[in-house]
Amino acid sequence: MTSALALRLAGPLQSWGASARFTRRTTETAPTKSGVIGLLAAALGRDRGADLTDLAALRFAVRIDQPGTRLRDFQTAHHADTDKAMPVSQRFYLADAVFVAAVAGEDALIRALHAAVRSPVYLPYLGRRSCPPQGPVDLGLRDAGDPVEALRAEEWQASDWYREQRRHDETVTLTILGEGTAGDRAGDTLRDQPVSFDPRHRRYALRSVVATSVDVPNPLFRAPGRIRHSPVPVPRHEPEALLSRMDGP
Repeated sequence: MTSALALRLAGPLQSWGASARFTRRTTETAPTKSGVIGLLAAALGRDRGADLTDLAALRFAVRIDQPGTRLRDFQTAHHADTDKAMPVSQRFYLADAVFVAAVAGEDALIRALHAAVRSPVYLPYLGRRSCPPQGPVDLGLRDAGDPVEALRAEEWQASDWYREQRRHDETVTLTILGEGTAGDRAGDTLRDQPVSFDPRHRRYALRSVVATSVDVPNPLFRAPGRIRHSPVPVPRHEPEALLSRMDGP
């Protein structure tokens, strides 16, 4: 029996790198499978050198609910022993983005992951440790063996202030990035299949990514000509909200 776990990945900053060269650390436009598997492995309390075979075999998909804005940051560092300056590095982030990810697999493993994200051993972060999520990431279990189909049924998870900007659209079209088959020629190839997170020798294999789309209802839809309401304010970031939920069931 298979099932799926849905995750809401939202925060002030996110960074999901699939490739990096020297001092340039880029981000993909959506969460990577390796990044989400890393989040789940941390929630389970697995060490970086632990076997990833079961988690890597999960089927993965992600939906772009709020694309956010790409930012670039310059960072400096010094060698600890000599205090000599290291080269300035460029780090790229996604600001104010919201995604919904889903992983599907054997029911027992999915349920274990659900329990782990509700009470994680290591706190989750959105690609980098400097990027905590805003609120809980858990959206719950879904009775679906295909993560793409699970995402097609999810409500639009964008922020209220972002949905307010689309208030005259009864439905919105969202992009879903799923995994293609080995012989699928329609998708892109990304070195994002996790093999090992061991810091001494991180390894990632290639995987195929296929983009599809889905139309979802806009809960803030108002037909043109109706009485205008006050704009929805942008909420204050509250990373401690995640901690307050960890004592619950």
